[in-house]
Amino acid sequence: MISSGLVDIKRFKQIQTDAKNKGVSVENLLLEQGLIDSSKLLEIQGGLLGVQTIDLRHIKIPREILNLVPEPIARRHNVLAFAKEGQVLSLAMTDPDNLQIREFIKKTSGLEVKPFLTTPEGLEAGLSLYHNNIEEEFNKILGTEKFFSTDGSAASLAGLNDQLASMAEQIPVIRVVDTLIEYAIFEKASDIHLEAQDDKVVVRYRIDGILHDVMSLPKVMLGAIVARIKVLSNLKIDEHRLPQDGRFKKETSGSKVAFRVSTIPVFDGEKVVMRLLDETARPMTLEELGFSKKSLEIIARNIRKPHGAILVTGPTGSGKSTTLYSILSLLNTRSVNISTIEDPIEYRMSGVNQMQVNPKINLTFAMGLRALLRQDPNIIMIGEIRDKETAEEAVHAAMTGHLVLSTLHTNSAAGAPPRLLDMGVEPFLIASTVNVLAAQRLVRQLCKNCMVSYNLTGEQIEELSKHFSMTDLLRIMQREGAIASKVNSLEGLLFFKGQGCDRCSNTGYKGRQGIYEVMEVTDAISELIMKRWPANAIEAKAVEQGMVQLWQDGFIKAHMGVTSIEEVLRVSKE
Repeated sequence: MISSGLVDIKRFKQIQTDAKNKGVSVENLLLEQGLIDSSKLLEIQGGLLGVQTIDLRHIKIPREILNLVPEPIARRHNVLAFAKEGQVLSLAMTDPDNLQIREFIKKTSGLEVKPFLTTPEGLEAGLSLYHNNIEEEFNKILGTEKFFSTDGSAASLAGLNDQLASMAEQIPVIRVVDTLIEYAIFEKASDIHLEAQDDKVVVRYRIDGILHDVMSLPKVMLGAIVARIKVLSNLKIDEHRLPQDGRFKKETSGSKVAFRVSTIPVFDGEKVVMRLLDETARPMTLEELGFSKKSLEIIARNIRKPHGAILVTGPTGSGKSTTLYSILSLLNTRSVNISTIEDPIEYRMSGVNQMQVNPKINLTFAMGLRALLRQDPNIIMIGEIRDKETAEEAVHAAMTGHLVLSTLHTNSAAGAPPRLLDMGVEPFLIASTVNVLAAQRLVRQLCKNCMVSYNLTGEQIEELSKHFSMTDLLRIMQREGAIASKVNSLEGLLFFKGQGCDRCSNTGYKGRQGIYEVMEVTDAISELIMKRWPANAIEAKAVEQGMVQLWQDGFIKAHMGVTSIEEVLRVSKE
């Protein structure tokens, strides 16, 4: 800009300072102050990046070209297909250097990709075409006004359901649902939410544990999309008043994903949630999951024992089952018989006998466990201990020569024995059978492309001290070798945060990892359990014996650049 004579060095430096203070980009401030128009700015940026530019506001994009890139992918990654010549697809992008999305579109379309730089405004204009095109297609299929003018009579409702069944097989409906599914797989989402509102259907995805709005669809599509999902998951299309649950599978290149579908009636229609389970994913190692060296030693020592129980605790969605599968993969040899009772079976493991809970035929955890004990098992995994019957069967199995792995819903490792006591299990059974208790949470990992380091200020340390003991943290970090013993303050320590970039969709995070506390049940802790001492007393004894608490493990990982302090606070504050 300076070489073009549009602004002098002094003015430009002032704009840089103002942009930083206001928390906006230099480009936006230049446009806001009228120093340059968007087309000239685009031209300069294109010259710097060595790519051609395109203003999408002034071109007509054929529908068949637009649809070569599905709308969710276009919106999330700021790309748009606008032309095709032979086997070359012209792709408008706000970041032409995003090689990952270019390669993905090349692979899925089978075309060579030629990147063009465009403005955010131009991209938004192009993206609006998706809504218009899909809405037009759905209006043609549904005949909107006539379709929704039912009088509520039995005959009319029967006709409505027949039309829904017919529409569920129509190509545009299939394409929309397939797009939502394929995008979720591409983004490694764990859940898809379709939420009916007054005038639209909002689609949201849970990525790395956080829900993101992806797109909104016209309300007229709701019935057909829900019907299509019900067809896929073998649910009743004509049942709109009761919740339903189903399953289906989707195979893509290199992966097989199972979808657990749940529908419920809501005020504006039906809400659908689909849980994605990658059946081809291999169990991660405990090191990959984020266990520290000391925690790994405790687990390794106890899984070598021929009997006893290893319990993993934490809220729903904290990765407990993944941890158990990782332990099973270590134990899975031809010399042992491993049997599981799960709800649902999340990973298929070769050589492991896996049983699915089925409440409809009274196949509960407790009943399944009793059956497994007659199958000569060495190792048993129980998906979750939910009630007294299952708890008693589990501790009796652990006491009679079996290694038992299971999960519990408690906030800390020390909270597990009191929970089992509340269920009615005798304290001597807990004290004599439980070998290890682990608690965990999942934190988002920082994006390696945009993470930056910073030092904590005195004010920040003071604020953190309201929730955690910073003195204890410093001592634990020194003891665990995370920092040098001569460090006497947290103020000089480096921590990290993500700035946000295209590779992480401007979140600053990509992927997840666990933070843990692992408590070995020693003689001293067994004694406290026998005396029915509360969780805080058990925890104090475990800490005295060297246990690193959940939040402390989180801060160590934040110092190592794995995650941020904000993430540790988000998952560990109670």
